[in-house]
Amino acid sequence: MPEDMTPDPPRYRVAEAARAAGVAPSTLRLWETQGLIAPARLASGQRVYSEADVERLCRIAFLRREDGLNPAAIRAALAGDAPAPAPSSPAAAPDLGPQLRRLRLARGETLEQAAAALSVSSSALSTLERTGAGVSFKTLHDIARHYGTTVSSLSGQDAPGGAVVRAGARRHWPMPVPGVTVELLAEGRNQMDCHLFRLAPGAASEGGYGHEGEEFLHLLEGRFRIVLDGTEAHDLGPGDSLYFASKRPHAWMNLGEGECVLIWVNTPPSF
Repeated sequence: MPEDMTPDPPRYRVAEAARAAGVAPSTLRLWETQGLIAPARLASGQRVYSEADVERLCRIAFLRREDGLNPAAIRAALAGDAPAPAPSSPAAAPDLGPQLRRLRLARGETLEQAAAALSVSSSALSTLERTGAGVSFKTLHDIARHYGTTVSSLSGQDAPGGAVVRAGARRHWPMPVPGVTVELLAEGRNQMDCHLFRLAPGAASEGGYGHEGEEFLHLLEGRFRIVLDGTEAHDLGPGDSLYFASKRPHAWMNLGEGECVLIWVNTPPSF
């Protein structure tokens, strides 16, 4: 074929690449911020993915879904190395994984039994117990509920604290979920759990969850979507608020290209 008639290599837009990998388009943006994929961009700034990129996305999705690997372990696996635990962030408490292991052993469950009850892979649960990382927000909630506790309690929020929380001294939850940071706006055992959520682009709960109580959220920055009962979707912008019963299954995600910041309050502290 003459050189000037060589066809351009196929390039896929975000929606097409996400569909091929079996994930949401927002997930591709999250994986990009985590350094797992680096798509090319058109002059307009729109992302495009090559066939090699799509193959890589499918591999990432498999490692995330089937093996429960966190981003650092996925990067190592893609590089041909043995999966390695992700380094702990300064905000993360190092004892979340061992704490979950102690709760499992106290119930007399093997890793396989607990994983089956939670509908997750044994490797995902093992990764969480070893590294304190690598699960979705929904799975973290399900694990806490299975062990008869709450995410707040697992995160040490019951520890006594003063009435004033200074802006530069907020404690962070030991959050094993990529792209999600939770800061405590009130310390101690109170009638309300008050948190500041920071969500990276593409961060999502990856499923709906429910519990007792009522919830209020107020969006400060970005674009945020929450879906109640699997069908009732609310897209929020800065300054918007929402109040709902916690027992309604709720799933959420950052809709924007930048960070999403919101105040989230639960009462009573049942999350």
